[in-house]
Order: sequence, then C-alpha cells, then structure tokens
Amino acid sequence: MGEASQSTAAKPAQPDVQDVAEHIVEIISDSGEGAQTAGQLFGTVSARMGNGVWTVEIIPAEIEPPYRSRAGASGNRIRIATDAVSNMGEAADVVVAFNEQVPYSRIDVGGLRPGTILFLESMWAQSPDELIRKAYAEALADFRHRGYEVVEVPMNDECLKVVEDPKRGKNIWILGLLCALYERDAAIVQMLIERKLGRKGKAIVESNMALFNAGYKWAEQNAPWRFRVAVKPSDVDRVVMNGNEALALGIMAAGIEVCSMYPITPATSVSHYLAARFAKVGGIVHQAEDEIAAIGFAIGASYAGKTAVTVTSGPGLALKSEFIGFATMAEIPLVIIDVQRGGPSTGLPTRVEQGDLLAALFGQPGDTPNIVMAPTTIEECFHFVITARKLAETFRMPVILLSDASLATAQQPFPRPSAREEWLAPPVDTSPWQQDVAPYAWDPETGLSQRPIPGQRGGEYVVTGLAHDEESHVAYESKVNQQGLKMRRRKLATLARSLKPPTVYGDTEGEILVVGWGSTRGAIEEAVDRVRGHGHKVSSLTLHFLSPLEPGLKEIFRHFNKVMTIEICYSDPPEAGEGRTYAQLAFLLRAQTLVDVDCWSCVPGVPLPPRVIEAAIRERLPDHEQIPEVDLENVPCTV
Repeated sequence: MGEASQSTAAKPAQPDVQDVAEHIVEIISDSGEGAQTAGQLFGTVSARMGNGVWTVEIIPAEIEPPYRSRAGASGNRIRIATDAVSNMGEAADVVVAFNEQVPYSRIDVGGLRPGTILFLESMWAQSPDELIRKAYAEALADFRHRGYEVVEVPMNDECLKVVEDPKRGKNIWILGLLCALYERDAAIVQMLIERKLGRKGKAIVESNMALFNAGYKWAEQNAPWRFRVAVKPSDVDRVVMNGNEALALGIMAAGIEVCSMYPITPATSVSHYLAARFAKVGGIVHQAEDEIAAIGFAIGASYAGKTAVTVTSGPGLALKSEFIGFATMAEIPLVIIDVQRGGPSTGLPTRVEQGDLLAALFGQPGDTPNIVMAPTTIEECFHFVITARKLAETFRMPVILLSDASLATAQQPFPRPSAREEWLAPPVDTSPWQQDVAPYAWDPETGLSQRPIPGQRGGEYVVTGLAHDEESHVAYESKVNQQGLKMRRRKLATLARSLKPPTVYGDTEGEILVVGWGSTRGAIEEAVDRVRGHGHKVSSLTLHFLSPLEPGLKEIFRHFNKVMTIEICYSDPPEAGEGRTYAQLAFLLRAQTLVDVDCWSCVPGVPLPPRVIEAAIRERLPDHEQIPEVDLENVPCTV
C-alpha cells in the first residue's frame, strides 16, 4: 500500500462530518469494469433518500477502447445536493479511479481542481510490468503536484478477501466506500442490489452485499473525511430514471404500441428498456435491418391506425429523411425521437451535441412542415412523448422530438406520474366512413382533415407520396399543388395559435436575455442566477417548441438590450464579420423575428457547466467582468 494509504490508516475512525450543500462525485475506470453501474446506484440511493441528483455518464467513443488509457475512461458523475439540481455542476469534489490513467481524461476537460479528493487503485504500484509501475509513480507525483488529495486504495486486494475475481465486484466495493463517506442508507442499497441482481440468485446478491459492506468498513477505518449533504424528504412520491428510460415509459404511457428502430448510440437503450417491458402493455419492439426500414415499418403501423414511434440519432435521422417527407405528404401520423449526438457522420457517438435542429426543421427535400419539440428535463422526456403522439394524430403529420446524449444518460428524481386515461391513444374508429368526406378534406381555416383508417367501410383511398388533391388523386396542376402545400403548412399556423408565449426566467426586461433549448436549460438558469447575483439584469428563456416557434418572441426580445443564444453546436466568434456562422437556434430566431440575435456556442462533446455559460454572458455585458479561470477560446468543461 502506498504512502498516502499508510498515513490515512492512522486517522480517527470517526472523523468530523462536514456539512455541505452539494458535492460532485466521479467514478471512473476502464470500460467494462462497472463504474457506470456503481454511479447509477449511488445516484439512485441519494435520490431515494431525498437529495437533489443529476448524473452524467462518461462513455468512451469506441466499443473496445485501449486499456489503461485516457480515451478508454468510462464511468459516471453524480452531483448530489440538498436542493434540486438540473445540471452536472463544476469540478468534482471526490473522484474514485480504477487506474492512474483514466483521471487524465477528466483533467483534460477541467473535471478536477486543487483540493479534489482522489481515491486511486494502488495495485499498479506492484505491477510486474516495469512500464506500468513507472507510469503509476509518475502519475501519482503529478496528481499531488496538481494539488489533489490522493489516497491510494488497495481495491483489488480488499476485494480478493471477499471474491475470487475482483473485476466482478470492485465497483460494488467502491459503492460501499462512497456510501460510508456520505452516510448513505445501506438498506436502500440492499434493496437496489436485490432488485438489480435478484434474478441471478441469492448467492450473487449476498456476494455483492459482502463487497459493499467490505468497502463501507474500509472507508470507516481509513478515510479521513465524512460529508453530510442534508436531505429534504418529500411527501410527494418520486421516481428516479434517466432520459432514455423516461422516453420509453412515455411511449408506453402514450398508448403507443409499436416502436420500430435500428440500434444507434445514444438512443439504443430506449429499445432495451422497452424490450424488457413493452409486451406487458401489449406493445412490440421491431428491430429493423436498417434505419430506412425502421421508419418504413413505423409508417405502415401508423397508416394501419396505431400511431408508431421510431427512435434514432443524427445519422439515422438523415437516412429517414425521404420517408419523413412521405409521411408529411401522405399525412400519416408518426412520432420520431432523435437522441442527438456529436456529428457530422459518426462524429462523437457517445457525446452530447445540439446539432440536429436545422436538420429536423429543413432536412427533408421540398417544403416539409413538421412539428419539432425539445424536452429540457428528464420529466419532460416522459410527458413530451404523450404530447407528441396526440399532436401527430391531431395534425396528421410527423412530430420530431429532439432529446440528446446528456438527457439520455442523466438521472434525475421527479414526482411519480399518475397514469391518466386521456394519455392513451383512443381506440381505432372502424365505423363506416361518410361517403361525401374526402380522405384529405382540408379545413380551409386550419388545414386539418379527418383521418381514414384501413378497414373503415367506405373509407378506402390510395395513399401516395405524389402531389395529390383532396381525393388523393395524383395531380400536377399548379393550383392543386399550391393548395396542398398551403394546407399542410397551415396546420403549423393552427398549432402556433394554440401555444402560449414562453415564460421568462427572471425579470421581463433588462440587459441580456439568454435563449436556450433542450438539456442546456439547467446550466443556463444557474449561470443566470449567478450573474444576477452580481447585480446585472440578465434573464433567460427556454424554448420547447421549435416548429412552430412559440408566439410572442419578438415582443419579449424588445424589452432587452441584447438577446443571445447558448447552444452546444458550432458558431463563429463575432470577429468573423459578415460571413459569420451563427449557432442553429440563433440562425432560426434571426430569420423568424428579424431581431439581431447574438450567440455563443461550442462543441466540447460534453455538457456545458454553469461557470462557462456565466463567463460567456459576462463577456457580453457593457463593462464586462471576466472569470479569470475560464478561457472561452479553449473551453474547460467538466465531463
């Protein structure tokens, strides 16, 4: 055992407990060592105890990344707080690392700070490989030079006292260590382990609990810190899940019975969750041979009367573009969930980006009006699917739901939804069709029309992707084509009239209004609070509907000296001049409102922490105050 471990063993068994409002914990390892599972369990037990929680998975881009490398770092970041939290926060307070190389992936993005406590697996100091021993010693010296509180931990040796193969239990041993540090409820841990591993047998559960207890005991005897993050128990029953699980539950709650998809990171776990549960509520998951077949199958199911969902990410959305256009022309309801990732092409398949907005709006050939929505929280991931299904059926058109990799893997507690009958899709209407009603009898005011279902006597019609008239007859006449385009576009105007103006977070007038969408909401609002704390009149606004845009934006913008967007996509800096590339939401808002909307964005492949957004806002204040440690030209993010 290394020098730090020997010294910490002499510490008091029960040190003073530090009361903290929040802490950030990271568990990082090589891929496949269970760090993500340990982080999920630690986050879940904290949420069940009554803490605010936000987690972010740390996922390598490669399926089999190099062993003991920065690129191979895998794990989880868990932010726990007394109050609710809605983003990943800043640098970590406590880090547990299974080898000395994986912390560098976190250091490279500003994830550690002087004073961070680093629990480091010490087995590498005795490796038979001289190069590994040397790398360990060099890293250990470097970590201490950087000001980290390093504690060498004999994780492997301690696990060997309980199991024959430490690789199959080190993560649970670490979970015990962290639960001792933060006074977590061991009874909840046992319940979660039984729920997760119970089907594998009693012996597996007992082995894991023995590992947990061993890690807990080691921390009690050796760790010189204890932290208490006070909990606020709630009378409201809560659930804890990540965004992809919430999407899957939303699909079931909406009464959707068919999910057709082709596996693609980071959307695949939606289908995994459904595959284990969907049949219990009468649903099926169809794994198609490719992305095009997946949406084709979904359109077929929707045409038959049961609105289906297809789930994908950016490259899949591109492949689906022709069929999206077909569903729009044929006016077939469809829900499309796009869990965005870094691009273009394969890009950063496990990392977050908000780069699909313009693709969702304009990525199909021709004039293809679709509804585009974006949840901003885990809870909204659940509820927005229900809304999307209703809108798809009401307006007879595709609805695209834009989630992203950050929401997909982040865990957050929220009030347990109470199922409502009105969430579910109504039964298919097979009563005879009125003979005098055309299959596309567009209402001239709304563009809406009644939806015929195959099997309705008298409701038979030919479905076509060609330009057609109200009777679904192929028609090339200029007047007919103009009418069809006008009616399909009018449906968006009808929906827009039913929407309410978005709510401004903060004062309704001031120096700067920050506009965002999707998963950046929590970090933007926290940054705005900080800037307001310095006496500046800064507010924010988060959009949920991107097509049609929520009404009243131009009037809201008029009350601020400057309007800017914060986004995770590429944009040029202002000094780029007239040819400047704007971030995607800024591009849209400038076109729609004719307001000189500014933007700040970057594509670090990770969520934006509040301090970086705070620095971007301050930079645009008249007599701006910079945050010294934040260089916006080389953004140091924390995941």
